[in-house]
Amino acid sequence: MSTSEKAAKSAIIIIILTLGSKFLGFIREIFIAAKFGSGVETDTFFVAITATSLITNLMSTAISTTFVPVLAEIEYKEGKDGKINHTNNIINIIFFFSLILSVLAWISSPLIIKLLAKGFKGEQFKLAVELNRIGLPMIIFYCLTGALTGFLHSEQKYNSPAAVGFPFNFVYIFYLLFLSSMFGIKGLMVASVIAVFSQILIVIPEIRKTGYRYKFSIYLKDEYIKKVLYLSLPVFVGVAINDLNAIVDKTLASSLVSGSISALNYANKLDSLVLGVFISAITTVIFPLLAKESNNNNIEGMKKIMAYGINLILLITIPASVGLIVLAKPIVEIAFERGQFDATATIMTSKALIFYSIGLVAMALRLLITRVYYSLQDTKTPMINGAMSVGLNVVLNLILMRFMAHAGLALATSIATTVATLLMLYGLRKKIGSLGTKGYVITFVKSGLASAIMGIIAYFTYHGLFDLLGTSKLFNLVSLIVAVFIGVLVYGILCYILNVEEVKNLLKMLKIKVIEG
Repeated sequence: MSTSEKAAKSAIIIIILTLGSKFLGFIREIFIAAKFGSGVETDTFFVAITATSLITNLMSTAISTTFVPVLAEIEYKEGKDGKINHTNNIINIIFFFSLILSVLAWISSPLIIKLLAKGFKGEQFKLAVELNRIGLPMIIFYCLTGALTGFLHSEQKYNSPAAVGFPFNFVYIFYLLFLSSMFGIKGLMVASVIAVFSQILIVIPEIRKTGYRYKFSIYLKDEYIKKVLYLSLPVFVGVAINDLNAIVDKTLASSLVSGSISALNYANKLDSLVLGVFISAITTVIFPLLAKESNNNNIEGMKKIMAYGINLILLITIPASVGLIVLAKPIVEIAFERGQFDATATIMTSKALIFYSIGLVAMALRLLITRVYYSLQDTKTPMINGAMSVGLNVVLNLILMRFMAHAGLALATSIATTVATLLMLYGLRKKIGSLGTKGYVITFVKSGLASAIMGIIAYFTYHGLFDLLGTSKLFNLVSLIVAVFIGVLVYGILCYILNVEEVKNLLKMLKIKVIEG
């Protein structure tokens, strides 16, 4: 089995597991919307959890992304036992560091909330601070999960990391179904902490199968600790800078009409479905392969793996972006419109979804290109790029929100991300030479043409069925499902007619599986 076939097989497994957890995640969001609606309480909760998520994303992303290339180097030089010993040392140091960080975050919680939501006053501000402090143990749990996940990815084990969403969402759903009426929005934050802790429990069985055994040991002079810290610092800063895009959006949205923060949050959840399911699977599988080729100083091998990943991303995100734009309103209606989530919230959320989706392709490509830089142990360039992106985002936010309110904030994020992604590609070309851009452009044009036709057909299919069947929730769902199914079918056929290599290879693999089966 070739490297690309192994990568495709692993990616499919991750996609299946992630789809299941994302489905549960959408049920979670539906219940949150139904139980708490889109207003003051949800605005406060989302700001508070964003404050906690900011720190956890900084730590866990910095750890997991720098871990993989460093562990590949350790195993190359010291073997499996050496890798396990260094992993234990790093995990113990991470635990104590995250504990100290949690205490500091508790003390500075009022300042954090002031920075994130300048429009919060009085009781809403006090509630946001309290919710933020309740959620701080997530920092410790996310950091430990990031380290364990990094080790598993270095072993090319992806199942349990992809399945962590199952216990995470089950905890939320259980709370929302049986306890939310009793404990309200504060209880929801407690459930968030328990949900994050459950992720550690799900990865333990698979990590033990790799031969890993935990041992308490701390050696601060470990050269690889220094290397992880050296590489992590720019990633830490880079993630903080990238998260500022979302933070700036929420901060500015807090000064707009009530529900603006929630609309951006729900729209981002929908838009991130594609990133979280398909693109995350591709980057997760490809990252260790890139790190291995980089460690062997095989730049041409890296380019081939990167080209495979970029073309797959284009073929997935271009039609997804078109579909989310043309079917934004019915998607939001079906996903969220029930209980306290009314028609006004649907309109606000669908507008944000449309403008976030414009930048979906760039967001996905940026995830992969960043991994290419990390595999080269270059963590500074993505950090600098992120800083430029945030600067542009702030300027565009201040301009566009005057004319488009919260939708302008979503559009500003898309434009800034697109510019940043193009700059990263240009920088990578200067770093490792020709990237085979012509091949990417051809794939982009073919996918764009097929997606445009798909979008037109899906749009008229949905509205034709909706007018024919009626306006009930069930008929709305049926109309959307049929429109999406026909759209996917049309897109696949057009890609085959346009001789898209990846689609033909996929059909070839499926044909072989059917014959063998």
